[in-house]
Amino acid sequence: MIVFPNSKINLGLHITRKRGDGFHELETLFYPLALKDALEIIPAADRQTTFTTSGIAIPSNGTPNLCEKAWKLLEQHHGIPPVKIHLHKYIPIGAGLGGGSADAAYTLVLLNDLLSLNLTSEQLMYYAAQLGSDCAFFIQNTPCMAKGRGEILTPFPVNLKGYELLLVKPPVHVSTARAYAGVKPRQPRYNLADLLTLSPEHWKDKLINDFEESIFPDFPQIAHIKSQLYDAGALYACMSGSGSSVFGIFPQNILSEEIKEFEGCFVWREVL
Repeated sequence: MIVFPNSKINLGLHITRKRGDGFHELETLFYPLALKDALEIIPAADRQTTFTTSGIAIPSNGTPNLCEKAWKLLEQHHGIPPVKIHLHKYIPIGAGLGGGSADAAYTLVLLNDLLSLNLTSEQLMYYAAQLGSDCAFFIQNTPCMAKGRGEILTPFPVNLKGYELLLVKPPVHVSTARAYAGVKPRQPRYNLADLLTLSPEHWKDKLINDFEESIFPDFPQIAHIKSQLYDAGALYACMSGSGSSVFGIFPQNILSEEIKEFEGCFVWREVL
C-alpha cells in the first residue's frame, strides 16, 4: 500500500512561555499543503522489519527514523508483524514544513489500514503525539489551531481559496534546537484567531512568526527571501515553523511562469 504524506505551513507562530519540562507553549495555525512525500509499506516475507529511502537524502544521527519509531510504537501496543517500509523523500528537510512528522503520522495510518487494526482517529492522534509535537495534526489534516506543544488541536476555518502560494527553501538548515534556543517567549500583540478571520491582505506585520526575530539576523538569506516575496507582489509572506522555508501568499495569476529570483533554492507553487 502507498500513501502520500503531505506538508504544512504555519500561519502565525507565537511562543508564549517555556514550560518546566523544557518544552515551549506555542500557538499557531497549521495549514496543509499539497507538497508530498511517498510512503510504501508491505508485509515482510522474511519476517524482518526494514526501512529504506530514496529521493532527498535523510541525515542519520544513529537513531531510528520516525517511520520506524511509528512501527515500533504500534508493535509494542498491538503486537503487529514485521513490515517493509520505503520512503521517497521530496519534502525538503529542515524547512519547517513538518515532513518528518507527516511521514510518521502516515505510517500509523497506513499500518492501521494495512493490518486492519481498527484504530480510531482519536487513538491514532494519541500515538502520533508521542512521536512528535505536530504529528497529530497530520491525522486530521485540515486547518487547525494548535496549542500546547502543538498537539492540542482545534479545527479552524481559514479560507485561502482564490490565492496562490509560492514557497522557497534556501540551501541552509536551521535546527529546531537552535531555533528554540534563540526565541524569547512572550504574549502576542495581536490575537491569532481574530487575525485569521481576516483575509491575507490584512496580515502583513501583524501575523507574526516569533522565530524570525532571532533567526533572520543569523541567516540573512532567509530574511532576504521574505523581502523578495513581497517585492514580487505577495500580500503576505512569512517563515514557516522554525525555518528555513519562507512562503508568500499571492492573488492568482500575478506570478510570472518562471521565478528566476530564487535560483539555487527549492521552489514550490500551489493554488490554494
